[in-house]
Amino acid sequence: MAPTRERILDATAELFRRYGYTGTGLKQVVAAANAPFGSLYHHFPGGKQQLGAEVVHRAGHMYQKLVESVFDSGADAVEGTANVFSGAAEVLKATDYADACPIATVALEVASTDDTLRQATAEVFESWIQGATTRFADAGVPEARARELAILLVAALEGAFVLDRAMRGTEALRVAGAAAATAVEAALAG
Repeated sequence: MAPTRERILDATAELFRRYGYTGTGLKQVVAAANAPFGSLYHHFPGGKQQLGAEVVHRAGHMYQKLVESVFDSGADAVEGTANVFSGAAEVLKATDYADACPIATVALEVASTDDTLRQATAEVFESWIQGATTRFADAGVPEARARELAILLVAALEGAFVLDRAMRGTEALRVAGAAAATAVEAALAG
């Protein structure tokens, strides 16, 4: 069995993906983590806000590695971009539209009300943008345009997740993926 702190982080990430930050209670977290309630404040003395910020950073890092591995599996940046969107659509369908990005879920909920969590989500989004910028620049896109493409990729992916989760389909991911791949292709063509 994983250490208590890890179980709490894992359980919280899963609950955030499904129910969001405000829809996740601390009693739910400890029950899902099979942990005593007191252990929550032992490991996270700042309470739910500290736990939330750590989960956002941890999940953000994990999702970045996942997306980068899918992107890198493509023959080039165009195929890699398309693969990211098609892979996201497969996961969304396979989880009955419940397993979307916890970073976007938390950002939508708390960006106006909790600066600690807003900052945590902003840092994650920036790390994703930097990672994609590097990949596009390495593929031959000029640096300034590479950052624009990276922002487009993250914004289109996150927006499509929201639409598809609400509409219980994958049309938005398909359309956004095709548009993003076309933008990458055009940038590479110069």
